[in-house]
Amino acid sequence: MDVQHQQPSSAFDQVANALIAGQAVVFPTDTVFGLGVSVAHAQTPEVLYALKERDRGKPIAWLVGSAADLSFYGEAVPAWARSLADAFWPGELTLVVRATDKVPAAFRSDAGTIGLRMPNAPCVLQLIDQVGSPLATTSANKSGAADVVSYDALDPAIAARVAAVFPGWDVSAQGVSSTVIDATGDEPRILRAGANAALIRQQLDQLA
Repeated sequence: MDVQHQQPSSAFDQVANALIAGQAVVFPTDTVFGLGVSVAHAQTPEVLYALKERDRGKPIAWLVGSAADLSFYGEAVPAWARSLADAFWPGELTLVVRATDKVPAAFRSDAGTIGLRMPNAPCVLQLIDQVGSPLATTSANKSGAADVVSYDALDPAIAARVAAVFPGWDVSAQGVSSTVIDATGDEPRILRAGANAALIRQQLDQLA
């Protein structure tokens, strides 16, 4: 799939239309390249598991378009988690929260949770706005393989099976996955120390 020489508007429209059709696409984020579907248009995240050959027991987080989505999709979100979102969204922080009924059952974890992140990537936020829905997104690599930080590093087998690939001219993927924090309890629990982990820990210490 040769998208490197498409005009930005052409590539954007192709990806947005594919998402609205419920199909999987690849796009860059501020962390790594993502493989995603529109939550409002895909009935389940199954295609993402199939493309990645990923364990179905590992839930797939959402990229959201605003900080307000933390309360819309998250239930009983602790004050410290809201403070973290205020400090690090948009950015490289994923908060795992108890899902409200606005989160379709097919996208929740077995524990009834959902991971949420607002990316610091204008083209992704524009996609979310255009599609009118969060994007269920996982890294665009086969499970166990290295994360993808450029179009050239994308596995041809994945590129050939998605509906569209958006190069993202205004995004520079830094190559480090987001830090993931369990925000389902009174105390934070770091599930993955990724980008900005030291700063996030410092903020948590200040909030304690």
